[in-house]
Amino acid sequence: MSSILFVFTSASKTLTGHAAGWYLPEAAHPYYILAPHFDIDFASPAGPNPPIAEASIKDFANDEGCVKFLDDETVKDKLAHAKKLVDVDAAKYDAIFYIGGLGPVIDLAFDETNAKLASEFYQSGKVVSAVCHGPAAIVGAVDASGKSIFAGKSATSFSNAEEVMLGTVERIPFSIEDKITTLGGKFEKAKPWQSHVVVDGNLITGQNPASAVGVGEAILKALQK
Repeated sequence: MSSILFVFTSASKTLTGHAAGWYLPEAAHPYYILAPHFDIDFASPAGPNPPIAEASIKDFANDEGCVKFLDDETVKDKLAHAKKLVDVDAAKYDAIFYIGGLGPVIDLAFDETNAKLASEFYQSGKVVSAVCHGPAAIVGAVDASGKSIFAGKSATSFSNAEEVMLGTVERIPFSIEDKITTLGGKFEKAKPWQSHVVVDGNLITGQNPASAVGVGEAILKALQK
């Protein structure tokens, strides 16, 4: 059976001291699309029990998949035993997926171990995927020639407009939309809060929480080819 690595942030605070962490539906929705078909492991820079964005629990308190994820004993075990990124062997996986939340812009974007890992997946032709703020985690990833994996590629992430509407511009060190553009990416976006998924080769990105289902479906399709 193919295997997928879900990568969570370990950052619990933003630059301004507000709560960070990983965003619940962006993990839960893809998980239940993919778990019936693939082995899934969890990892984060610091390993076990990556911090969840508490606001996402409140925001999705009536979402069936999110409630199920929080109560799922298998998921609880995976979170409690999440691997440290330094201990991950990329050869064991067919895809890597980065969950959003403000955290990835704080830690994963600047994590050299993570950049090396994402680059290894990409250069092996494996699926590299991320949703919402998750693409911040792969801004340091490069192809075999040393170019950014975004160079010349179509991609998306949480947009500048959404960042302004959410009031989080000052909480993170950079705009993901601007960064992808600076790296040579062809940035695409839908209207704020609408689902938008971009697939370009083995790079799969989603714009916002509403895009998490679509990203999960795109990963499933890519791995079933």
